[in-house]
Amino acid sequence: MKFGRAAAAAAILAVVTACGSGTSTEAGGGGGGGKVGIDHPRADSDFWNSYIKYVPQMAGELKVDLMPATNSQNDVAKLVNNVQALVGQGAKVIVMAPQDTGAIANTLQQLENKKIPVVTVDTRPDKGKVYMVVRADNRAYGTKACEFLGEKLGGKGKVVQLQGALSSINGRDRSEAFLECMKSKFPGITVFSEPTEWEGSKAASMLQTRLEQNPDIKGIYMHAGGVHLAPTLQVLKQKGLLLPTADPKHVFVVSNDGIPQEFEAIRKGEIDATVSQPADLYAKYALSYAKAALEGKTFKPGPTDHDSTIIQLPNGLEDQLPAPLVTKDNVDDKALWGNQVK
Repeated sequence: MKFGRAAAAAAILAVVTACGSGTSTEAGGGGGGGKVGIDHPRADSDFWNSYIKYVPQMAGELKVDLMPATNSQNDVAKLVNNVQALVGQGAKVIVMAPQDTGAIANTLQQLENKKIPVVTVDTRPDKGKVYMVVRADNRAYGTKACEFLGEKLGGKGKVVQLQGALSSINGRDRSEAFLECMKSKFPGITVFSEPTEWEGSKAASMLQTRLEQNPDIKGIYMHAGGVHLAPTLQVLKQKGLLLPTADPKHVFVVSNDGIPQEFEAIRKGEIDATVSQPADLYAKYALSYAKAALEGKTFKPGPTDHDSTIIQLPNGLEDQLPAPLVTKDNVDDKALWGNQVK
């Protein structure tokens, strides 16, 4: 995540040429340009709205022929229809971020049959061929959140995990890693897991109920600050629990996303940490890999020269981009994309 604008050209070139074990090669008969179709997953999340703003900027830098974007609004049926429309309009590569990672398999099979490569962002389809998944290690999100809360609570107490949708690989990865870490490293902590389906209203209702039943809860792990932050802070405020860290009644909160609103909440002492998902790099490398697909390039597992690692999946490859933990100690780091958004 240490890319400045001056290094943008070098960074973009790096993803196309790669390095080390992640070397790219020309595929036989590949090469050429074409239109890139892109579907955005939703517009009700500060994280995704930030990503959406980065897309045209990165497309311009990469000189990608990007079609007007569609938005599936967290509805897999709309995603399927949008992809069909993009293909009908001449898309040669599709970039998508399926929120239901199981229900997109048939569409991926259809695209494979038509020899249209697919790059997915942030989420990894359970089945169906993908050219590249551009994503961070979501299991690491859950582990980092667990370790942070476990240490702050001294290995004892109660915490609430506001999960995303368990139909999503991201929700499952974060949840499973958090629970496994708590069980192995902090067995004295009780975890209440609440599946919010990435919906803020559900998060508020579930957190309210848990705090009424367990007023001694001392920790909260939010799977997505973009949808969970505002309702969580509202509930804590209503309960009189938005208190300084030194106060014995302080509830420690760790999140995922890295949006500016989370950073401001960290500065105010309203939450304590977040894992910064690289919205800027998601946009940059999704389009970089889309361009590489048009040019007939292929990649291999291994480290890249943009501080990430490409791993082998049963149905393709995944470039796992870095996602650092942000606390009051590094929240003002200018290299974090959340501090670059205007």
